[in-house]
Amino acid sequence: MAKQKTIFVCQSCGNTSAKWLGKCPSCQEWNTFQEEIQSNEPANQKGSLFTRGNKIEKKEAKLLKDIELNEQRRFPLKDVELSRVLGGGIVPGSLILFGGQPGIGKSTLLLQISLQHAYYKTLYISGEESEEQIKLRAERIGSNHNNLLVLTENNVEHILEQVKEQEPDLLIVDSIQTLYSSKLESAPGTVSQIRDCTAELLQMAKAYGIAVFLVGHITKEGSLAGPKVLEHMVDTVIQFEGDRNNLYRIIRSIKNRFGSTNELGIYEMNQYGLKPVENPSDLLISEMNQDLSGVAIGCTMEGNRALLIEIQALVSTAVYGTPQRSTTGYDGRRLNMLLAVLEKKCGFNLAGKDVFLNITGGLKVEDTALDLAVICAILSSNQDVNISSRIAFAGEVGLSGEVRPVQRIENRIKEAEKLGFEMILIAESNRKALKNFNAENIKVRFVKRIEEVFGVLFD
Repeated sequence: MAKQKTIFVCQSCGNTSAKWLGKCPSCQEWNTFQEEIQSNEPANQKGSLFTRGNKIEKKEAKLLKDIELNEQRRFPLKDVELSRVLGGGIVPGSLILFGGQPGIGKSTLLLQISLQHAYYKTLYISGEESEEQIKLRAERIGSNHNNLLVLTENNVEHILEQVKEQEPDLLIVDSIQTLYSSKLESAPGTVSQIRDCTAELLQMAKAYGIAVFLVGHITKEGSLAGPKVLEHMVDTVIQFEGDRNNLYRIIRSIKNRFGSTNELGIYEMNQYGLKPVENPSDLLISEMNQDLSGVAIGCTMEGNRALLIEIQALVSTAVYGTPQRSTTGYDGRRLNMLLAVLEKKCGFNLAGKDVFLNITGGLKVEDTALDLAVICAILSSNQDVNISSRIAFAGEVGLSGEVRPVQRIENRIKEAEKLGFEMILIAESNRKALKNFNAENIKVRFVKRIEEVFGVLFD
């Protein structure tokens, strides 16, 4: 009989200890140690189901120049948003971790993907819902086919047996935190269970060439639950973002071995599931025929996609002693920096006023090209002067008040031109990049300092 001993494992980083500790010495997190039972199995019983009892094939080292490259085959997807984020489709044998807040639509999106592709044999594993619940969701989405198998199971060994028997093209596991291996004594969701179950699924995916989607829970801080090694083991990590009270959902790739991590996909949640948004700029901008103070349109880049988003600012006299600085979807520290530039270099008195900034659509942006739009929205609200809804902005603002150039300026101008904007203000330094570019239906205005911008807008 195998000997057992009790250890304590940090649920944040996987560090082990012989006794309980209040603070993990490795990741410095508090109250993360949980008790687990470790079993010392004989050497011939260790390993994966695919290697246990079988002779392991030995591989020899090869010279880099002797390695042949084969064209990477991908499964095309009807969902253009997810396909873009994945890099052009699903790579067979890849392991994709899909994380997001509870109730945001992870299970709905993956079931929707399964129902859209009748030519892929899909095995949908659910450890959280019953078969009837999955059937009800599928009827709500409004599509069905005879190539989708559903299994409600938590034991990873039973799941692997079904995979061997059914041989699906696509495997969906909802969720990895609910699975457990009978080799371990610990409860589902612990570090050891997540690590071992993921390792079993990883070897299965590589051995049979099956693409695997793993749904992952997140912590209250917003990071993926479980050990950090989980993100290292998988090929792709996709984050599902958005507010449950908002119609729009955003998926972005945090890690992708088969594509770029700069792409972004946008969905609209309705009663029939998640609908891809092909032209998000139209939805992120309110009625363009209304000129309102405190509103400016900025152009940002998400991967290869240019987005025009609406920036709203409200400047008011501080009722209390300390002025408030509040942002939604924008870096608060960068807002304070831009306010300091306006105060020091341009002479605007904003130190005694409350400033509120909002990025519409529930987006969180980090592109510095929105600096110019943010400053214009703040001054528009402060002076209560409208900015024409046909003017867009794309420029970074330096600490000396200069307007600095931004990347991919041609894509930004084309997007503004496509949506009917009449003028776009950019940095003078971008003129060289546009030497061979000709905009037909939009006027490109070059500015060096933010004082020139105010002269264009408010004179």
